[in-house]
Order: sequence, then C-alpha cells, then structure tokens
Amino acid sequence: MKNGKNYIDSKKTYERAKLYEPAEAMDIVLGSAKAKFDETIELHVRLGVDPKQADQQVRGVLVLPNGTGKTVKVLVIAKGEKADEATAAGADYVGAEELVAKIQKENWFDFDVVITTPDMMGVVGRIGKVLGPKGLMPSPKSGTVTMDVAKAIKDVKAGKVEYRLDKTAIIHCPIGKKSFGKEKLVENYTALFEAIVMAKPAAAKGQYIKSITLASTMGPGVKVANRNA
Repeated sequence: MKNGKNYIDSKKTYERAKLYEPAEAMDIVLGSAKAKFDETIELHVRLGVDPKQADQQVRGVLVLPNGTGKTVKVLVIAKGEKADEATAAGADYVGAEELVAKIQKENWFDFDVVITTPDMMGVVGRIGKVLGPKGLMPSPKSGTVTMDVAKAIKDVKAGKVEYRLDKTAIIHCPIGKKSFGKEKLVENYTALFEAIVMAKPAAAKGQYIKSITLASTMGPGVKVANRNA
C-alpha cells in the first residue's frame, strides 16, 4: 500500500526510533492526524506472552474516563422484564427469537454490541458462527452476558472498551477521537495502559510490556516510553 503525502510528511516531524513520554507522543500523533474526518486515536501494546497458551491470555473491559467518542448501537436479546429494562435503559434494539431470525435471514448487522441474559444464550448460540468472526458474540468476561442489562447498556454507551490479545501478542484498542484533545486522550491512555499492566498473567515470564505505540487512523505510529518496565 502506498502511503499518502500527509503520512510521509508526518514521519519527518519526529524520530521514529525514539521513545517519547505519553504526553509528547500524543502531541506528535495529534499533529499527524490530518484527515478531513475526526480520526480515532489508537493504542497498540506488544506483550511478552504466548497467545497460544490459555494461561497467558490478556483480556478485559474498561470504561474509559472520557469515553470513546463513538456512538454505539446496542442490541439486547432478552425477554419479559429484562427486555423492558433494556428498552428503558436506552438499548437501540430489543427482542428475542425474531431478531435472531432477522440476523440469520437478512444478514442484518445494524448494531455494534450485543448484550444478552444468561437464559437467552441458547438462542444467541444459533448465530454464534456469524457473530463470532465479527467480534460481536456476547460473553460473561466482557460483561455482555448479564442479568444487569441496564448497567451493561450504560457502560457500553459511556465508552466501555474491550482489550484482548491477538494472535501476534498485540493489543489494539481505540482510546478516543482527535477532537477530544490531548488532556482527555492522555487520561484515557493512562487508564487503559494501567489496566493492561494490572492484567499481567501469573504465567507470563520475562519482560511483559515489549513495546507501546500510539497512532491516529491515518497517521504513522509513535513509540512510547514504558515506565512500568
């Protein structure tokens, strides 16, 4: 892929091999976010764990102090009282078998998060093969299989993010929009990074944090110094 002029120009404004303090790195990232839309700022952390080992998985959820800047559409699969709770809490779509059928038959995916109650997991399981690859399958670990659907909806709408290790031992996670400004983005960065540090598996040996990079949607990555090493 050929990089654009803005990307190439941005790479000239800093030393690519240098490790910057978070606030300084954020200044560079914001300065390189030159697209005509409100770019997302992302954190990428490479960890010294083996993603193939079950006891070295790193995964968790966190409500960012300043949210994500993204409007999240929530689908709740529930019945009766819990469906009523979901509607009152501001879920965008609430239903049961009829919405599962809509996804199956119409390939309908006009939502960003699926929340369900434990008793409905059998119904949701029918579409597990289409939800899973899209990262939409609800799970207790991410707080999306719960009896407290109102809290789950509130957290998601407030800017809850899920961080998890990929196959290459890297966590990729959005921490907000360029329009947030430096202060709010650094707050979100700090909260997420500290959560990742706290989530270190007991089975992890050697250096846990291998590298930290901040980047905007269209801009180059900036390396960040790790004071937790």
